[in-house]
Amino acid sequence: MKFYADEQYPYPVVKCLRELGHDILTVQEAGQANQRIPDDEVLAFATENDRAVVTQNRRDFIQLHKIQPNHAGIIVCSDDRNWDALALRIHVAVIAEESLQGKLIRIVRPS
Repeated sequence: MKFYADEQYPYPVVKCLRELGHDILTVQEAGQANQRIPDDEVLAFATENDRAVVTQNRRDFIQLHKIQPNHAGIIVCSDDRNWDALALRIHVAVIAEESLQGKLIRIVRPS
């Protein structure tokens, strides 16, 4: 899968997802760091590049999904400092999908 990690997304999870075989671009690598780019523009960039957004900004991106359902996918994650486990939960959730187009996937830390 192809992902776009928003600016605050933890880099250790990005690294783990890459090790699991995913193509993940970060905001920093795209040259868009520290520019205070609005979430809707982050989603637009990801969609234009056929990448699903990976974020911990659940509230705003769930709202964006409702407003703009035509996107390449949104994966919203609860905060989890167990980077490997979080990456694995994302991996398991997305490989079960044929496509992430227009989908909102919620990754929740187990209680």
